[in-house]
Amino acid sequence: MKTTVGIIGTGAVGSYILWGLTDKADTEVFVIARGERKQRYEKDGFVINGKVYHPEIKTPAEAHGCDVLIVSVKYNALRDSLADIRAAADKHTIVMSLMNGVDSEEIISEVIPYEQIMPAVILISSERIGNEVRFDPENARGICFGEADPSRSKERVVYMENLFGGTGLKYMVARNALADIWAKFRLNVSRNLPQAVFGAGVGAYYHSEHAAYLMNTLADEVTAIAEAKGIDFSQANPKIFIGNRSADRARYSTLQDLDAGRHTEVDMLAGTAVRLGKELGVPVPCCEFIYHMIKVIEEKNDGKFNFE
Repeated sequence: MKTTVGIIGTGAVGSYILWGLTDKADTEVFVIARGERKQRYEKDGFVINGKVYHPEIKTPAEAHGCDVLIVSVKYNALRDSLADIRAAADKHTIVMSLMNGVDSEEIISEVIPYEQIMPAVILISSERIGNEVRFDPENARGICFGEADPSRSKERVVYMENLFGGTGLKYMVARNALADIWAKFRLNVSRNLPQAVFGAGVGAYYHSEHAAYLMNTLADEVTAIAEAKGIDFSQANPKIFIGNRSADRARYSTLQDLDAGRHTEVDMLAGTAVRLGKELGVPVPCCEFIYHMIKVIEEKNDGKFNFE
C-alpha cells in the first residue's frame, strides 16, 4: 500500500518536497491544483535544479483521503486555500504546514481539527530564476517537526520519519515544536525583513553596524512577544537560531518578492508581530516601522506613486 502525499503550494518549499519524494519507493506524491493552474502545471511541469518534473496533478476532490497533506502556499493565499485543504484531507490525513509565521496552523484549524495538524518548520535557502527553483540540498537544514502536545503518542512522528527517511530530504524531530516555530519566526522577522528595506545581500548584517542593529532590535521585540505567550526558546532546536549558511550576496524571500514586483509575506511576519504586540501590551516599534516600510515599497511597485 503506497503512502499518498499531496502538496498544496509549489514554490521553493513545495518543490523541495516534490524533489525529495518523487523517487521514494511505496510513495505517491502529487500536486493539488484546479482550473487554469492545474492545466498549466500539467503542461509545463516544475523545473527544480535544472530538471523538469511532471508529477500527477489532482484536484482537491481527487486528492481526498491522502495520507499526508503538505501546505506550503504563500501566506496571502492561505485563506483562499482552506476549501482545498478541507476537500483533500479526511479524518486520518496528517496535515503539515511548512509555511513561515506562527499562525498558519491556527488558520488551517478553522477547517481541519487541530489534532490532525503536525507543527513543523523548514529551513532551506532557495531562489527562483524565471520558472526554475534552485536550492542546495546539502546546505538545507531541512524539516523540523513534532507534536504540539509532547505527551501525545509518537506514532505520527515515527510515520513522518519513515516517510522522509531514505530520501534526500533532511529532517529533525523537534523537542518542542512550538518553540521551533517561534524561533523560525524570530529569524525571519529579524533577518528576512530588514534586508528587504535596505536592498542588499545578507552579508550586510556582518559588515554594517546599522544593519546589525535593525536585526538585533527586531529579534528582541519578537522575543518579548514570545515570552509574553509563554514560549521557551531554550527548548528550540539550536540550529534554527542560525538558519542556513548563506553567501553574503544571498537575498531572502521578501527581497526576492520585491525585486520581482510581487507582494510579500510581510503581513505574516511583521504584521503578525504588530498584532500580537498590541494584544499582549508589548511595544514593538521597530516591527511597526519595518511593516509600514515594506508596505510602502509594495505600493511603489504597484505604481501608486507614479506621479510623472
